[in-house]
Amino acid sequence: MDDERGNEAWALHLMGDIASHDARPDVAMATAHYDAAMILASELGMRPLVAHCHLGLGRLYRSTGKLEQAKEHLITATAMYSEMGMGFWLEQAAAMGGPG
Repeated sequence: MDDERGNEAWALHLMGDIASHDARPDVAMATAHYDAAMILASELGMRPLVAHCHLGLGRLYRSTGKLEQAKEHLITATAMYSEMGMGFWLEQAAAMGGPG
């Protein structure tokens, strides 16, 4: 059962990515999907996915000019990637404006 819930969390993240990667991102839809993915991923102990959701939200908010919100999520993603030793993703988050 948790495997299916894990797949659901990844699917929600993907839907957030899709909603945020349009020329005109649907901020409300993307945010809702990322938030739902983060809640489920947190319940299941899927920290890398939680960090990916923060990165996705950071990208979304940065692309829509919501720089303070972007910074908050990028800082969180960067900290999480650093704690987990996820070097590639740490570099990605730092390149987006998170602390490096």
